[in-house]
Amino acid sequence: MDPPTDHTLHISREDLNYLTATQRRLHHNRHQHNHPSTPSSSSTTNTANSGGSLSLDPQALAALSNHFDALLAAITNRVETLSAQTVRSTQASHRRAGGVVEAATVEIETLRDVLRQCDELQNEFLKIRRIGEIVKGFRARVDALERRIGK
Repeated sequence: MDPPTDHTLHISREDLNYLTATQRRLHHNRHQHNHPSTPSSSSTTNTANSGGSLSLDPQALAALSNHFDALLAAITNRVETLSAQTVRSTQASHRRAGGVVEAATVEIETLRDVLRQCDELQNEFLKIRRIGEIVKGFRARVDALERRIGK
């Protein structure tokens, strides 16, 4: 169920209470800065007597508007700061990831080179084994010829 609203301003009771409290605080702060030793003026009495209603005098509305403008500026500034920090963090992560990828690429190429050299060595060993078999065949023939001649 929706909270009760002030039908003339279309403001929820919660928002109206917040605006009224903020307006009182701003009026109180302004009054203390302008007249630190003087009791509050009739506009404070107006706000206090209204029992939570929003004062619509131009000075109170201007103070409230300035307060919310400052609040909005502070929020905007914080969002921009967080956004910039997020961008810097993302860029740093991207650079680190790029470095890792580059290092991994170099290592992969090194491994491929080592594997290629291993394949070449294996081929050389196969050639040596084949030469060994050929030499054994020649020895067997030489031995057979020696036996035939030596007889």
